[in-house]
Amino acid sequence: MSGILEHFNAGGWAMWVILGWLSLVFAIVIERSIYLFGSSISKDVFLSTMQKCILAGDVQKAIKMCSAANAPLARIVQAGLIKVNRPDEEVQAALDEAALRELPKIATRTGYLGLLANLAMLSGLFGTVVGLIKSFGAVSKPGVDQAQKATLLAEGISEAMNCTAFGLIVAIIGLIGFAVLNGKTQGLEDDINEATVQVMNLIVNNRQKVNLANVQPAAAE
Repeated sequence: MSGILEHFNAGGWAMWVILGWLSLVFAIVIERSIYLFGSSISKDVFLSTMQKCILAGDVQKAIKMCSAANAPLARIVQAGLIKVNRPDEEVQAALDEAALRELPKIATRTGYLGLLANLAMLSGLFGTVVGLIKSFGAVSKPGVDQAQKATLLAEGISEAMNCTAFGLIVAIIGLIGFAVLNGKTQGLEDDINEATVQVMNLIVNNRQKVNLANVQPAAAE
């Protein structure tokens, strides 16, 4: 730990800027991970359950299971099931409306990780330039003995290299976080698109089997 603090202090004021970007990266990664992985359900198991309920004509049970799942995919499907006693166009409109409400929540803030990675790298580069300016300024400064010039030169180079290293580390962390979370986001969106189409087809093709008697009270709940 003392070695890390030593390198941090040697990097100068730019290290604090990079540390700020790192804090934002961690905050976004933690918040998005909790939401995205907490919102994930098995699409295949969910669709299999919905298929069994719809083919059995028990829409009410399907709606209750969607409520229990508490995931974006389930909430979107539930919005369509509640409208199952309405024309196909209204069912599709309900699914689309729910998707427009849920999809932005899935994708929000993840894109900032790429921006923060670039800002960290550029801040490290700026700190490097500042350190090099100080180094060359020390060499050209009149009235300073050679030993002191060597010390100032070494300090400036140390500041430059530490800023570069820290900026690159934060950039790598940000890009890895972006890749993982963006992949998870895309997976959830693909599951939602596939599931809504399949549920809509199930509703359209099996209307004669659907028991509509208790659907309207579920909407009121």
